[in-house]
Amino acid sequence: MIQKDWERLRQIIFELSYREGTFRLTSGKESDFYIDCKQTTLSSEGAYLCGKLLYNRILQSGITVSGVGGMTLGADPLVTAVSIVSFIEGRPIPAFIIRKEAKGHGTGSWIEGKSNIPLGSRVVIVEDVVTSGGTLIKAIERTKEEGYTVAQVITLVDREEGGKQALIDSGYELSALFTRGDIVTAI
Repeated sequence: MIQKDWERLRQIIFELSYREGTFRLTSGKESDFYIDCKQTTLSSEGAYLCGKLLYNRILQSGITVSGVGGMTLGADPLVTAVSIVSFIEGRPIPAFIIRKEAKGHGTGSWIEGKSNIPLGSRVVIVEDVVTSGGTLIKAIERTKEEGYTVAQVITLVDREEGGKQALIDSGYELSALFTRGDIVTAI
């Protein structure tokens, strides 16, 4: 069943999110393709399959975690989907969202959803697309600054452009549900 879900999500990503052309990436680099996973993660079927497959990847690791989070905006639908699927499966994992800027009032926190996750807990960081790994490294640093231990890092799509190595150099392993190669073979 997981393989069938993986194949279906790969097809959805290819149809809704993969584009060829000339694009400027977040890193400022120019690319001949773009993967806008929000088109997939904000579709009903895509969101469900992302949640199911990411949740399954978390379980496969054998690591017990108390939260799943990521940098707003790309990770927002992913962490919500994982949290909902985990609840339906009877093993709830609360979601949290990492702000791009610290909250300018109240607690001044980088993270929303902290009251659901005890300080010191092990958590998973997710991302929709990884290119250089910069966003994930920021997310990891902010999560650690807020008092959590990052136990696992997962992306929906690895563009295979150095992000995995950047994470390794920072002491983290990147697990990807898909690579660019996986997506383009969906043609």
